[in-house]
Amino acid sequence: MFSTKAGYRMIRSASIAQTQRMTMATLKGADKPSGRFPRLRKIKRVIIGSALVGGTYLGWLMYRNRNPAEQLPYDPNKKTIVILGTGWGSTTVLKNLDTENYNVVVVSPRNYFLFTPLLPSCTVGTIENRSIMESVRQLARHKQRTVTFYEAECTNIDADSKELTIERRTHSDDLQVSNERPPTAPEDIVKLKYDYLVVGVGGTVNTFGTPGVEEHACFLKEMRDARKIRRRLMDAVESASFDDISEEERDRLLHMVVVGGGPTGIEYAGELHDFLTDDLSQWYPSLAHRVRITLVEALPNVLPAFDKKLIDYTQSTFSENKITILTHTMVKEVKDKSFVVQNADGSRSEIPYGLLVWATGIKAQPIVNRIREQYPQVQTNGRGLLVDEHLRVKGAKDIWALGDCALSGYAPLAQVASQQGKWLARRLNNLGSVASQQSREGKEFDIFAAIEEEKPFKYSSQGSLAYIGSEKAIADLPLFNRNITAGGLATFWFWKSAYLNELFSLRNSTLVASDWIKRFFFGRDISRE
Repeated sequence: MFSTKAGYRMIRSASIAQTQRMTMATLKGADKPSGRFPRLRKIKRVIIGSALVGGTYLGWLMYRNRNPAEQLPYDPNKKTIVILGTGWGSTTVLKNLDTENYNVVVVSPRNYFLFTPLLPSCTVGTIENRSIMESVRQLARHKQRTVTFYEAECTNIDADSKELTIERRTHSDDLQVSNERPPTAPEDIVKLKYDYLVVGVGGTVNTFGTPGVEEHACFLKEMRDARKIRRRLMDAVESASFDDISEEERDRLLHMVVVGGGPTGIEYAGELHDFLTDDLSQWYPSLAHRVRITLVEALPNVLPAFDKKLIDYTQSTFSENKITILTHTMVKEVKDKSFVVQNADGSRSEIPYGLLVWATGIKAQPIVNRIREQYPQVQTNGRGLLVDEHLRVKGAKDIWALGDCALSGYAPLAQVASQQGKWLARRLNNLGSVASQQSREGKEFDIFAAIEEEKPFKYSSQGSLAYIGSEKAIADLPLFNRNITAGGLATFWFWKSAYLNELFSLRNSTLVASDWIKRFFFGRDISRE
């Protein structure tokens, strides 16, 4: 009996000791990275850590956007800078300007910045209108000093007395802005003083004096234009669906015409083709195959600023998508239901249409012409304001001009205006600090003259992008003193990522990305507003 109990105790002790050894080995193994996948564990930790840091930063950005800090009040001892316009150049100046050293006033007929490269996408519902609009007041609210904004139109500038005349007007997005507007009431006219003036009013659509364009064509420059195109497009399709119209009238209604072979015209034709193949083919199966898209260009080829390979690729893609390109063709007149063109051989023909979008060049705004008239000996170019290498208006004092309204030797591109805005804001920030120091010492400091000592503006091309439909894009990018050209699906995703990065705010980037995702899953909205 004794030996049996002793044996049982020995076996039990051995079992406990073995269990303890196994437990200790397991615990020791848990402290060491897995022998098989140590790198995966490290990568997992990096991903989780990056997600936490990124989420925290994103949350901070959203909180800061919704809860701006208190601003400094207007300071009568500071110089007043008036910025005309809310386009690429003007808004970039406002975004980068240090308002600690200036009182800033912004005057524009619209209270938002419009991301124009994605405007063609709004015409067919790929992107919603609000997704590419950024409130100027929201941007101004995050500046260090209070920024005054007037939703008004500058109608006159007295450069000698440094006084602006601005008019409060209510503009309807349903109508084109024209010269036939009701007279302005006296109480809607405001006089505004400035010390320095930044003119960035952009340009207006150039019809080249073609009869009937303003009355019958749709432009593609402002958000009201995108709304108008969308309404007319759906009107034409719905009207063509009636059974009591002739086949000739149905073909006319379903003929969509784009005048202008630049990036805007090309991108709109591509977006229109996608709308046709992705959505109209589903909801209007009896009409979709009859829709025709024609692009008219007066020059020998489309996209003249792009590489020849990309031009050929675009024309080949358009041919596959059954988009007709008429080059060497000049529009001579636009009528209610047809337009007259002059062909390469000099002959004329009349072509019926249901929708005509005019996407050609630009011309100077009326306020730009009024500035030019004050300096007729120097301002001799009717296309805009001649400026020097420091963006100063030639012949004028304390006036800068940038963007499409300035003739600086560069093409009227959004990235040119944006770089000019950044350059001018940096120079004003540097010289503003010097001016404040001089003011405290009781000395005067002329910023307009001192900017000549700064490094002059020089444009650095970041390349050109254009969407051509069917989830294809083209890119002409500078790299190591040479240009890299690409086109296709991969370039399309690069085009998307580039535009998401260029959008003015996190809000815009989020909305545009969600619009693309929504379109992928649910398609475009075909409702008529």
